[in-house]
Amino acid sequence: MDKSQEKKALRKRLVDERLAMPDRHVRSDLLQRVMRIWLVNRPDTVIGAYWPIKGEFDPLPALHRWKEDGELLDEPQLRRIGLPVVDKQHGTLKFHAWYPGCPMENDAFGIPKPKDTEVIVPTLLFVPCVGYGPGGYRLGYGGGFYDRTLATLEPHPHTVGLGFTQGFVDDFEPEPHDVPLDAILNDNGVVWPAG
Repeated sequence: MDKSQEKKALRKRLVDERLAMPDRHVRSDLLQRVMRIWLVNRPDTVIGAYWPIKGEFDPLPALHRWKEDGELLDEPQLRRIGLPVVDKQHGTLKFHAWYPGCPMENDAFGIPKPKDTEVIVPTLLFVPCVGYGPGGYRLGYGGGFYDRTLATLEPHPHTVGLGFTQGFVDDFEPEPHDVPLDAILNDNGVVWPAG
């Protein structure tokens, strides 16, 4: 089996395991707490995230709480949340403003995206992890959207992977083009960078 087939099989196994986790909701609650605590002293006011698919952790409740906390603190800058919209011409992602109840529509992959909201540029980007390994390396779905996006975003955002402990692959081997994330959070806490 070549490397691309191995990665494809690993992705399928990890997604199937994630979907079958009997305690996924409990682990989601734990990761919500980890994420909220991690965000407490962050200076960011614009955060990019994702709409969860295939049993992924849902970051949106924690981000909505983060946004509300900023409003309660009467911060001078409004906190904003963005969700990805595929830029078909460049094969990258642009982040459009999202808020609970905003108009949504499905993209070409059937994933909900904000409809007709403004483009925003995140300084912090939460990315979903199908799997992850030592050194902050992430296994995605193989489309390369995040890699191409991160290569073009200016200023370059702080990148944070979100996943469950089940997605850790101790022998994960990154490819030469892979760039490590700045941090990875799971339902046990911060797993990268290692303390």
